[in-house]
Amino acid sequence: MMSFTRRFAAHPGALIGLLLLAAVLFIAAFAGLLYPGDPWQSVGPPLLPPGGDPLYPLGTDLLGRDIAAGLAHGARVSLLIGVISTMAAVLVGVVLGAIAGFFGGWVDDLLMRFTEFFQTIPAFAMAVVLVAIFTPSITSITGAIAIVSWPPVARLVRAEFMSLKSREFVQAAVTLGQRPLRIMFSQILPNTMSPIIVTASLMVATAILTESSLSFLGLGDRNMMSWGYMIGAARTMLREAWWLSVFPGVAILLTVIAINLIGEGLNDAVNPHLRGRKD
Repeated sequence: MMSFTRRFAAHPGALIGLLLLAAVLFIAAFAGLLYPGDPWQSVGPPLLPPGGDPLYPLGTDLLGRDIAAGLAHGARVSLLIGVISTMAAVLVGVVLGAIAGFFGGWVDDLLMRFTEFFQTIPAFAMAVVLVAIFTPSITSITGAIAIVSWPPVARLVRAEFMSLKSREFVQAAVTLGQRPLRIMFSQILPNTMSPIIVTASLMVATAILTESSLSFLGLGDRNMMSWGYMIGAARTMLREAWWLSVFPGVAILLTVIAINLIGEGLNDAVNPHLRGRKD
């Protein structure tokens, strides 16, 4: 553990990403205290530019709503959807990939054909269709993102299981009479967690971008403030009121960059030989 921490700390980009993500998490966690009240409520004059009033440092939108309050409350929605959809996608991908990689044969063929079916359809197009069918809401958006995100995880886990199931420690467990499920989830799966964690960290960033894109297209939850909704609502005012789109866009950009930097740091930490590092 200490070796992993040292390797992660030796990656300056990962530390910067960690600080940025910590700031976003802090704002999301304490949004209710920093900006109490409803972020949809008009609180000031409309289209107030940044710095025009100390009470609204980032300005206000067309209806007089505080941009800073919208960013703080929108962080909750973006992070919540990103994390939960990634967890669901990883769970489905791990289960299907583990079964396919461990048992092989017709089970592997069946599950891989099922996986390829989802991969033949563009992920974002499928997400748009699913959200439109089930009406836009936090639940439908999270479910749609999870449905289009699990195939790469399944393929990754399948490859890892196929590589590890012939190792000595697995054969020893088989000789001792352990059941397949126990071998899969107590012997093999712990040895595949490193690439899964790295992949999951990058999937969170992709999920945040997908949610923002759906909200930009008007397929977000109308009852929840989100960064994508803020950009979509302000796209016709880009020249007259640039701050309405720029600040939510910067929030998305910084969050995605932070998560990707952390993912790179995790990748280097669990695979030190990629850059010639040694424990």
